[in-house]
Amino acid sequence: MSIKWTDEELAIIEEKAEVYTVKQIASILKRRGYQRTPVAIYLKLNNLGYSARPTLDNYSCKEIAQVLQLNFSTVTRWVKRGWLKATRRSARHYQIRKWDLKQFFENPPQSIKKRIAALDVEAINYLLGKQA
Repeated sequence: MSIKWTDEELAIIEEKAEVYTVKQIASILKRRGYQRTPVAIYLKLNNLGYSARPTLDNYSCKEIAQVLQLNFSTVTRWVKRGWLKATRRSARHYQIRKWDLKQFFENPPQSIKKRIAALDVEAINYLLGKQA
């Protein structure tokens, strides 16, 4: 049985959606007397049209590959070779900070410089949060 979301809960998650992770939002709600699981918050955020991933500065290899129209394994290979700095999220998934992505694009390895130069500049600017 699900408990109906209160207006205050909805206001809190909408305010925090773009900045905090679902676990952080769950903790904030708990301090205010509400009991919601991270999964419930994730589902509610999706239902409201928000991304459950804060827009601070983190991307997965899959997200980068989709935006740049590359194969997922290409981006993963860059990470495994140490060209693109990342944090391991699980056995097969990495988290890449926007800052590390910027460093990678500004100074790519010599062996793939031409390939990086051929990527869509608008897509790169989108990932880095730059205006066109």
